Amino acid sequence: MKLDNVIYATVTRPSMPPLSEFISFLETIWESKVLTNNGVYHQQFEKELGERLKIKHLSIFTNGTLPLTTALQSMRITGEVITTPYSFVATAHAIHWVGAVPVFVDVDDFGNISTRKIEQAITPRTTAIMPVHCYGNPCDFNGIQEIADRYGLKVIYDAAHCFGVEINGKSILEFGDMATLSFHATKTFNTLEGGALVCRDSATKTRVDYLKNFGFAGETKIVMPGINGKMDEFRAAFGVLLLRHIDGEIAKRKKIAEIYRESLDRVEGISFFHDIEDIKHNYGYFPIFVSEKRYGMSRDSLYEKLKANGFHARRYFHPLISDFLPYRGLPSSNKKNLPNAVKISEEVICLPIYADLQKDYVERIAEIIQLK
Repeated sequence: MKLDNVIYATVTRPSMPPLSEFISFLETIWESKVLTNNGVYHQQFEKELGERLKIKHLSIFTNGTLPLTTALQSMRITGEVITTPYSFVATAHAIHWVGAVPVFVDVDDFGNISTRKIEQAITPRTTAIMPVHCYGNPCDFNGIQEIADRYGLKVIYDAAHCFGVEINGKSILEFGDMATLSFHATKTFNTLEGGALVCRDSATKTRVDYLKNFGFAGETKIVMPGINGKMDEFRAAFGVLLLRHIDGEIAKRKKIAEIYRESLDRVEGISFFHDIEDIKHNYGYFPIFVSEKRYGMSRDSLYEKLKANGFHARRYFHPLISDFLPYRGLPSSNKKNLPNAVKISEEVICLPIYADLQKDYVERIAEIIQLK
């Protein structure tokens, strides 16, 4: 029995560099008195992040939502944007904030947008596709690009989950016209809050950098209606330092995923994703899917049982974006058109996974699931 009000593990816990190492970075900031506006650590982090991710043109932001809106704004996206209902709500919010309309289509068994459903949703008002690499598992980028090329559409990937994810040694961020990252504290790599936008050429990066700094192109010259998306020096310094430790953090997460897989492999009614061949994963999430009929217990009952035992998992992603008040009235939000998204949303539980999660806690979580 767990003690009342004791929480043994939450769904995630942010990786943090050693405080003793971070202090020297803070001292440098204190001495410089430069807290924001493209300071030394901002420049260093952007450079080193690009090198780490094998990306040439990258801009860092103060959070993970602004890169999405800026990507849409920079390409002057209007009309309708085809996207997924199975994601964090920021995916649709970004589309709304630029005055476009999200059009939801169903997902595949990985929770990624269904390529064959995209083409069915295209209308004369469609201007772009915004897929999500859900849990860091890659979308069908070849199929998506083929459709985009055929209809003259832009592709902006919400790659919030994809820090360091590679396909045959190539960054997943290289696909599409643009891709965005989130460095929220819940992500494998974080800067407390933060994000990045990846584009394909220096001219586009210049435009993005104008847009994230109010449209300034000099001390007194405004060239476009931008916003304040700049990352401050504290978070940039945090990012510089965490880059030096992140490989070890990901290796620890991988070991936790391996324990879950080995422990739950033969539990009837519980399924999960295995690593995909030729993909370098970052182990940001460990979702399981609960088939009530085969498991003998509903997803929500198992979720509450874990919580009662001190293990706070999360139902990522439930409800669907299309179920939320701002979007439920859209024609594309009809659940009859989203059967797989509905099914996955009603079955998913993301189990706790983070670098310093104790092995005995991982084993106890698996035991609770095994015992039903």
